[in-house]
Amino acid sequence: MQRTTDSGISSYFPHWMSGAVRPVITLTGLIVVWQAVVWLTGIEPFLLPPPGAVLDALIARHAIILHHAGITLLEIVLGLILGVFLGTTTALIMALSAEMRRWLMPVLVVSQAIPVFALAPILVLWLGFGIASKVAMAALIIFFPVAAAFHDGLRRTDKSWIDSARTLGCNGWRLLWRVRMPAALPGFAAGLRIAAAIAPIGAVVGEWVGSSGGLGYLMLHANARLQIDLLFAALIVLAAMAVTLYFAIDFATRRALHWQPETDHA
Repeated sequence: MQRTTDSGISSYFPHWMSGAVRPVITLTGLIVVWQAVVWLTGIEPFLLPPPGAVLDALIARHAIILHHAGITLLEIVLGLILGVFLGTTTALIMALSAEMRRWLMPVLVVSQAIPVFALAPILVLWLGFGIASKVAMAALIIFFPVAAAFHDGLRRTDKSWIDSARTLGCNGWRLLWRVRMPAALPGFAAGLRIAAAIAPIGAVVGEWVGSSGGLGYLMLHANARLQIDLLFAALIVLAAMAVTLYFAIDFATRRALHWQPETDHA
């Protein structure tokens, strides 16, 4: 039976298509507003270039932009892998041992209490101007949301599930693997989504502090040379990378947790 309650854009496009149409409409609206601001204010191009100039820079300098984008993407992916590994390992250790939890929880808090901008020069000093310092920056900023979300999911496992498993002789690692970890996967997925959204921050901050490549490096040098159209072009590519990474992880976690009901009926 055909649904009669569809409204808005879903009533004009198939369901599979409406998910792609909405971002296009949003992006088009942002570009129109951007162009309108340039026209109405008469702002100088070195302060805010028009969308057409940014598009021209994106096309004319696509080779150098893609080169630096590849460097930043590698830093982000490696930092995401390392940060997720460290975060999940820390959460599992805290879930298994109350004593270790008391030792590791302050480390989690301190990792976020110190601004990432303050740590960037130290990491560059220790690890050099290469990719290692940027990966470490990205991993550091990813570590906390993954560890906190996963640990919260582990410790909030339904007590009746744990009691039933223990009645059946399931304890220790078996209880963790078969009961607590599956129950904590929705929280872990939420931490992954947050990590995907903030992963580019660590890499780009590291590139700003000291590097020889990457979109942050390109943006910094474009700004110094007043090539603001190139700066905006690099920024747009960085934003596209971040959004793509977020939705890729969101899609993967939704597919992996297909059994988890969603309550959003809007």
